[in-house]
Amino acid sequence: MGFTLLDGVIIVLYLVAVAVFGIWSAGTQKSSTDYFLGGREMPWWAILFSVVATETSTLTFISIPAVAYGGNLLFLQLTIGYILGRIIVAVWFLPAYVKGEMTTAYQFLDKRFGSGMRKAASSTFIVTRLLADGVRLFATAIPLAIIFRFAGVFDAWGDGAIYLLAISVIACITLIYTFLGGIKAVIWMDVVQMVVYIGGALFALVLMLGKIDTSFAESMAILSSEGKFTLFNWGGGLSIQEFLADPYIFWVAVFGGAVFSIASHGTDQLIVQRLLATGNLKSSQKALIWSGFVASAQFALFLFIGLMLYVFYSGADLAELGLRTTDEIFAKFIVDQMPVGVAGLIIASLFAAAMSSLSSSLNALASSTTYDIIKPLFGQDWDQERELWISRLTTIFWGFILTGSAFLFTWLQLSGGEQPAVVELGLGIASYTYGGLLGIFMLGRLFPFPDKTDAMIGFFTGLISLLFMVEGALQQFLPGEPLTIAWPLYTLVGGVIVIAVANASFYLRKLISR
Repeated sequence: MGFTLLDGVIIVLYLVAVAVFGIWSAGTQKSSTDYFLGGREMPWWAILFSVVATETSTLTFISIPAVAYGGNLLFLQLTIGYILGRIIVAVWFLPAYVKGEMTTAYQFLDKRFGSGMRKAASSTFIVTRLLADGVRLFATAIPLAIIFRFAGVFDAWGDGAIYLLAISVIACITLIYTFLGGIKAVIWMDVVQMVVYIGGALFALVLMLGKIDTSFAESMAILSSEGKFTLFNWGGGLSIQEFLADPYIFWVAVFGGAVFSIASHGTDQLIVQRLLATGNLKSSQKALIWSGFVASAQFALFLFIGLMLYVFYSGADLAELGLRTTDEIFAKFIVDQMPVGVAGLIIASLFAAAMSSLSSSLNALASSTTYDIIKPLFGQDWDQERELWISRLTTIFWGFILTGSAFLFTWLQLSGGEQPAVVELGLGIASYTYGGLLGIFMLGRLFPFPDKTDAMIGFFTGLISLLFMVEGALQQFLPGEPLTIAWPLYTLVGGVIVIAVANASFYLRKLISR
């Protein structure tokens, strides 16, 4: 049915509405606490939706249906681990954060190991977010380029120009309401944008079910006969090496997913900042634990869309459908089957998912930079007005830097030659640093003897070791062979190295000093 002028108008109106509502919902900020923590008075249910929306990118919207279309439901095993990891963070990490009335996750490290360790961890977070979110912002343009290509929009521009246009528009609109509204605007817009993209997905699903010729029971029978409902893989008959190398073996997925979730939701300022905005422990715990169940249900929805696409297209392969990759399957349905005006709503949904992730990153980067680096160095005696002014300037700075990072990844991915998959690139970047961050937090909580010197040695040894041990985008430029384990286990390996080396350093230094 194609992409029409009405679809374009809907997209423009949505973007304008986002900026206006984001600014209006935030009210007035009088201090950096208002700006970064919402005055510690945000409702837990809004935090819940904000956490889920922050984790959701446009690739979730497009790629997860493709996972089910080309495979089955094994991906849901990971979400069991994600839920368990969040429960552990809620019970064990959050009390320490809330009790200490902290503004960033890394203030805990300052209390335990000193300001040097706090700055090292915060800087690692900043570099990780800069690279990983540059990839995510670039990835926003991929489904849009696919949809526009199918619809014949901007044919004369080429994919590169469409990528840069999408990145610029999303970055500009997001920066406006994040700069003016702070975390309140981010959280309330996350709630709205989650409703938009889930609504768009549900509308597409209902439309799809209405267009499928077979009855629902017949569709389920087809999927069952094709093995599409396979949910668990116990890894029977595999060698230990094969077992550890497969991310979708049940035990690897659950255990690795739990450890990854502990790191991402317990040590990453992107998530911790939201949890601190509630102002009390029970509300933070409810928001975090329930976000795991909501995120799992969201993955299930997008996987079910993939299964219905399989029935709709009768399991046709890429050549039959004229697609380049399986990731394009949902985009093809959107362009070919959506009524006039609805395609614009779906693209607005993609923008919503992208902006919720970007706004969260901007605010988290600004808060970590302000509290963990700039203020300890230059501004212990700042008044509230000056602190708020610096916070907003830092937000603008990171807005331009993240946009530039996305432009860089656009150039790298479109420059020709064999490039790593964007999803793998983003996960690889996070895997390198989450292990180090989790390890240093666990060291501080579980081991009372290592001091700041031991912590520094362990932390950087863990980060450097993963560069050589984990297969990924950076490893190809380094000597040695990668450690062939599934990506959910990367974080565990990094954390174990940090803890082991830091303790070894403590006992070795103690032995030498005798």
